[in-house]
Amino acid sequence: LEQQTIESLNMLKMRKTPFIIALNKVDRMYGWKPIENGHFRQTLAAQEDHVQQEFHKRYNQAVLALNEQGMNVSLYWENPDIKSYVSIVPTSAITGEGVPDILNLLVELTQVMMTDRLMHVEHLQCTVLEVKQIEGLGTTIDVILINGTLRETDTIVVCGLGGPIVTPVRALLTPHPMREMRVKGSYLHHKEIEAAQGVKICANDLEGALAGTPLFVLGPEDDEEDLKDEVVSDVQSILGQVDKSGEGVCVQASTLGSLEALLEFLKSPDVKIPVSGISIGPVHKRDVMQASIMLERKKEYAVILAFDVEVSKEAREMAKELKIKIFTADIIYHLFDQFTAYMEKVKEDRKKETEMDATFPCVLKILPTCIFNKKDPIVLGVEVLAGIARVGSPLCVPTQDFVEIGRIASLEKNHKPVDKAYVGDAVAMKVNSTTALEASRMYGRHFDHSDELVSRISRHSIDLLKELYRDELTKEDWQLVLKLKHLFQIQ
Repeated sequence: LEQQTIESLNMLKMRKTPFIIALNKVDRMYGWKPIENGHFRQTLAAQEDHVQQEFHKRYNQAVLALNEQGMNVSLYWENPDIKSYVSIVPTSAITGEGVPDILNLLVELTQVMMTDRLMHVEHLQCTVLEVKQIEGLGTTIDVILINGTLRETDTIVVCGLGGPIVTPVRALLTPHPMREMRVKGSYLHHKEIEAAQGVKICANDLEGALAGTPLFVLGPEDDEEDLKDEVVSDVQSILGQVDKSGEGVCVQASTLGSLEALLEFLKSPDVKIPVSGISIGPVHKRDVMQASIMLERKKEYAVILAFDVEVSKEAREMAKELKIKIFTADIIYHLFDQFTAYMEKVKEDRKKETEMDATFPCVLKILPTCIFNKKDPIVLGVEVLAGIARVGSPLCVPTQDFVEIGRIASLEKNHKPVDKAYVGDAVAMKVNSTTALEASRMYGRHFDHSDELVSRISRHSIDLLKELYRDELTKEDWQLVLKLKHLFQIQ
């Protein structure tokens, strides 16, 4: 099962929503003989034995995966109890097989399990699905009218990007029978429309309307200000989740519902991506300008996560110029994968930039029988007593008034070069001086085998370890950092 499938199942179970499962792509099985738009049981019976066996094998694998998610499932014609078992309908979107079954089952289960909710009431219940620019009509909104009646003389209240929009209806339109609203062409005009169906509304000032928000009708007894407050309440509650003064990415989604889902996902314990700005609709230049604020605060968060929205050409050009990253995807998890890969690259680039500054903690014991060169470059055999000896680390001798002897230039273990040496490792170490004073240091004069060598950490190096190498250091390594911090009197 895909991660988004598991997430969808969990959301349906959490909200106790009745549902059925479409087991799609049955036509992809080898040897399948399709019957266009046929009932699935009839189609399956017409297949050869080996195809039927293949179907049952794949079906059982799907059942096992769903059982692992704590669900009882069954083929819809074998379902012993529709309230305890979720029905599975095998389908093919290409050939239409199983589609009659799924439509029939949806109607049947809705009438059986949701009788009370199917009653029509006069109280208006309407949701904005999409905001569209239609040639000859201007900006229109596609809405789903769930309950109540819409009239051509109504004044509607919808939520917009800049606040509530109050505007009179110019036209109520529906597509011709047996045609979709998304198909271009002429529309039927209506004086009034009763629930439940999709309606296209033409009105003024709808450019900033937000998809996914409720629509209200301003009646003679209604208070306009109360309706305005109610229509923006959902948006304000979501805006309240975002700390605009903090550090984080900018998030853009197509509807209020998808924005809410994306924000919930980003703040979940497994993800934890901070958000500093949100918006609904296509990505424009102003959104890129908002994201560019992070260039001054935290460069890696100068990012726009665009979920199921288009990015304008001007916005892409500006983002390229300002070096703002825009990630787009139709699936939340793909967006997360893109951002995670980007953050890993940023982290690796930062590691390369700060390689010489990130000093790992280590304590080294000099092996007296392995002194190969006493002065610059000093070459010694050492044993790692604590921490991690890493190429590039500066070394000093605390017992000799913290005399600094240079940086680790190379390490060899069993005659093979290594970048790091861990506790218990015995390695040959070459130390290069970085200053004239360090070049004058000599084994036997300034220090000897009775002295321990310690990496010279600093406040800056500790901060880098916390930021970039936290996972590479063990609990004992961090305890050594604290010990050295006190030794070097670092605040």
